[in-house]
Amino acid sequence: MKHPKQNKRPPQIHPSALAVPSYHRILAKHGLIEKTLSIPDAYEVFLKVGADPEVQKLRRKVARGNKMKHVPALYLATAMALQGMTKQELEALKLRIEKKASMSAPTIMRLK
Repeated sequence: MKHPKQNKRPPQIHPSALAVPSYHRILAKHGLIEKTLSIPDAYEVFLKVGADPEVQKLRRKVARGNKMKHVPALYLATAMALQGMTKQELEALKLRIEKKASMSAPTIMRLK
């Protein structure tokens, strides 16, 4: 006779959730990119978002007191900074990123 706990399986994580990097999920959650945007393009957008002065200011507030010793902390701080922004601030950020993308490389697809 088997013990009842032996029959239970651990909950399975949907494979598509693991296939997308955290920066892609962060940007899509806040409406800065479409979920269908390619991973390399999403990373370019994430770098531009991270370089934005407003995001840097909010990220410093989040990171104050914490030494960012590893890269995932940067993703987390950026996600928390974006979470702290209002819809109007996110829209303004989106416009700034689109403007930079159109000025730097005309071949980069416009963000939706």
